[in-house]
Amino acid sequence: MEETKMETTTTPDYERGLTFEQVWASIKELRESQKETERFLEKNAELVRENLDRMAKEADERHKKTEKIVNRNSKQMGDLHNRFGQLAEHLVAPSIHKKFNELGYHFGEVSPGGLRIFDEDGKVKTEIDLLLQNGETIMAVEIKAKPLIKDIDSHIKRLEILRDHRRGINDKRVIKGAIAGAIFGTAEKKATLEAGLYVLEQSGDTMKIEVPEGFIPREW
Repeated sequence: MEETKMETTTTPDYERGLTFEQVWASIKELRESQKETERFLEKNAELVRENLDRMAKEADERHKKTEKIVNRNSKQMGDLHNRFGQLAEHLVAPSIHKKFNELGYHFGEVSPGGLRIFDEDGKVKTEIDLLLQNGETIMAVEIKAKPLIKDIDSHIKRLEILRDHRRGINDKRVIKGAIAGAIFGTAEKKATLEAGLYVLEQSGDTMKIEVPEGFIPREW
């Protein structure tokens, strides 16, 4: 009679249920990993905050420096404008009538220092920096350190006020305009000439008049 042999099999660990100790160890490991992750995030968050604070401070410093530069440049331009305005009587007036006379105007009267035109209530409607006159023509000159495009429209309105004022006192002389500048940009010069205004530009210790070919001065 043959004996029946019994085979003994071993159940793999992965088929067995996890013990409490194993589960607890996994939870502890997960918690430690989570804490490590939190510490890492906190550390990096602090670095991010520090970098943001540093960048904000640097941006603030750059803003302050830029503001100082802008203020300084504005002051310098303001001073330049004031000095140029103060020099108008000495720099522009003595020679400008000669320059215009070379163009055939023959101005015999120059009125520097500003001419104010008032309304009925006594308020200033406009002010003209320099006025040249003869029996037929009045030339109103606006003086700027650095003329801008907007100064052209402003001077045209000034010339219209001057025209209406002169017509009101039965002065029917032709009115023309010019803009004088210590520094004249190319675009500003072109726009001034296209508006029919003379361009007066500083040249050394005197002024020169820009009269390109085909230029026709506008009359008011």
